[in-house]
Amino acid sequence: MTTGTSGTPLRVGLIGYGLAGSVFHAPLISTTEGLALHTVVTSNPERQDQARAEHPGVRIAATPDELFERADELDLIVIASPNKTHVPLATTTLKAGLPVVVDKPVAGTAAEARELAALADERGLLLSVFQNRRWDNDFLTLRKLLDAGELGDVWRFESRFERWRPQLKGGWRESGDPAEIGGLLYDLGSHVVDQALTLFGPATQVYAESDVRRAGAETDDDTFIALTHAGGVRSHLYVSATTAQLGPRFRVLGSQAGYVKYGLDPQEAALREGRRPGPGWGTEPESLWGRVGAGGPPSGGESPLTGGGRPEPTVPGDYPAYYAAVARALLEDGPNPVTALEAAAALDVLEAARRSARDGVTVTL
Repeated sequence: MTTGTSGTPLRVGLIGYGLAGSVFHAPLISTTEGLALHTVVTSNPERQDQARAEHPGVRIAATPDELFERADELDLIVIASPNKTHVPLATTTLKAGLPVVVDKPVAGTAAEARELAALADERGLLLSVFQNRRWDNDFLTLRKLLDAGELGDVWRFESRFERWRPQLKGGWRESGDPAEIGGLLYDLGSHVVDQALTLFGPATQVYAESDVRRAGAETDDDTFIALTHAGGVRSHLYVSATTAQLGPRFRVLGSQAGYVKYGLDPQEAALREGRRPGPGWGTEPESLWGRVGAGGPPSGGESPLTGGGRPEPTVPGDYPAYYAAVARALLEDGPNPVTALEAAAALDVLEAARRSARDGVTVTL
């Protein structure tokens, strides 16, 4: 168990202050009881100034090496740097004797994720993966419906994480260099696959279609993944930057009813706008609630647009719950909210999807 000094909050070192570090991790860390943002690592002068402005009193380190030289001043490291750095930085952190949170994907391969998990176990340290979309409002609502048995036996789970970004933004996420671990399969795909496995258990078969649609693009920007779960559910997962008309975020079809939900959880937009967790966090207006039901005669049916089913109040999204769980894991020996072995299972699927798309085959796990 890790403890702060004399009951003080755990001192957190955050490596990376780009989108992940500045929008997601830093705000959540700084508002979590039991955690304190101590040091931010970035070599970019503008981001250094941004971190100081947004988190007065925070220390700045230009490089991870500079951070690790002061490892005895820290209680937890969070890695929010580019994907290719995740494994080496997590390895260094664990060997330095510190617990670590790693943004998704934790690694480029399932084998690397399992090696990190083994190292963490060997050292008796927490290794947790930031899969914040388990605390999306629609995901929490669906879990509530499933736990209550309101859909009956689920037959098909459709999940879409789609965007309309016809122009390339540049940067490592769109790089075709395999070492960068870019592309939507490993970016948004990490979320939708993790959600499917969390809800419906392990996959036994994987089929995927992956395309490069935009002019000048070097890696996948429009990908479809079909999973057959051991329990019989089929998951159809879509990730895309080329979707001019967005589909429902979730469409879940069961033996008794279905659940359809449009719109993305509001927490990312709120964090981007500079808002911080507090009263009313993660809520959305009634106009965005999904609908549950079967609707219509056996010969037809209804859609949410034509009044099918009942409005289902959306459970508020709760990204703060992730870091609250990390704090409990370190201070009170609570459970790890997302383990590296869970992340490795998702990487098994992502690797199989890449092979399926490349070779035009269905892959058995």
